[in-house]
Amino acid sequence: MTDPARMEPVLEVVEGDITRLAVDAIVNAANESLTGGGGVDGAIHRAAGRALLEECLAIPQVRPHVRCPTGEARLTGGHRLPARHVIHTVGPVWYGGDKGEPALLAACYAQRLRLAQANDIRTIAFPAISCGVFGYPLDAATRVAIETIHVETLQPTGIARIYFCAFSKDVAAAYQRALSALGTARSV
Repeated sequence: MTDPARMEPVLEVVEGDITRLAVDAIVNAANESLTGGGGVDGAIHRAAGRALLEECLAIPQVRPHVRCPTGEARLTGGHRLPARHVIHTVGPVWYGGDKGEPALLAACYAQRLRLAQANDIRTIAFPAISCGVFGYPLDAATRVAIETIHVETLQPTGIARIYFCAFSKDVAAAYQRALSALGTARSV
């Protein structure tokens, strides 16, 4: 019998609402204060209910109004979500690509996977981090996401399935292009 901790995870693109996925953890593209906002962040906070905000507010600030600096992550419960956990991460704002944005975005994905592994999370769903109001170009962002996750999961992680949850057909197509460019049969 194959040890699941040694298997590479299945990478799958799904189109829909990340707040409805019954996975161990969903990733929230949050703001540094972890107080909710627009886009995915607002949708997750609304679906999870007030208890999520209260748990986020209990996370100590690392500096005024910052509970989670860009590229880092914080883990909370899922509250009213079907997901057991929410992993909050703050992606970089796009300034043209020469301000370290690709490395910061890659850190968002790599650190989330490490946090998932440390917390026995076997299924995880990612949104298109930084592709909304933060302005990261979609094809560049999905390429960083897929490449980073590919590298991070070459070693055993215990994660069985990674979903890339797309909020539109355009985002789903960008993820599919990035998976195809990787040239691996790891997608479903």
